[in-house]
Amino acid sequence: MVTLRELQERDWPLVWRLMEPVIRAGETYPYAMDMTVNQARHMWLEVTEAAYVAQDEEGELLGTYYIKPNQPTLGSHVANCGYMVAEHARGRGVATAMCEHSQEEAVRLGYRAMQFNLVVKTNEASVHLWKKMGFNIVGNLPGAFKHGSQGFVDAFVMYKVLVNTD
Repeated sequence: MVTLRELQERDWPLVWRLMEPVIRAGETYPYAMDMTVNQARHMWLEVTEAAYVAQDEEGELLGTYYIKPNQPTLGSHVANCGYMVAEHARGRGVATAMCEHSQEEAVRLGYRAMQFNLVVKTNEASVHLWKKMGFNIVGNLPGAFKHGSQGFVDAFVMYKVLVNTD
């Protein structure tokens, strides 16, 4: 069972412990592989609208995500999220739970759609999950991601309407 709640300041050391190996690997996010803890904290907590953690029944941190406007002002009705799952928790439905929660939160916060700007093509698990969650690939960006071990690989822009206005 996965529960989600807003990230609290006291969670940050555990969140960083979860995030650091993902960032250092350079396989899924465009962040500098030598990003500092303070840079990560700023990016995850200070330039976002909200951040959340996923935990199990015992309170162990399994994942985290943020939500923010994808663009300023005239594009601010479209949400953007970033998700990270602890390595030991992968394959346990954590990302699915966070994606479901993020869509509900996005609607609650007034967003009408959600867009992922850079889904790395080689991150097949995420591409599969986002498609399963109703996101469509609306663009292919050739060589847009400099993978930590594979060099330049394609990335997708993925999009989903959350509030139908028709």
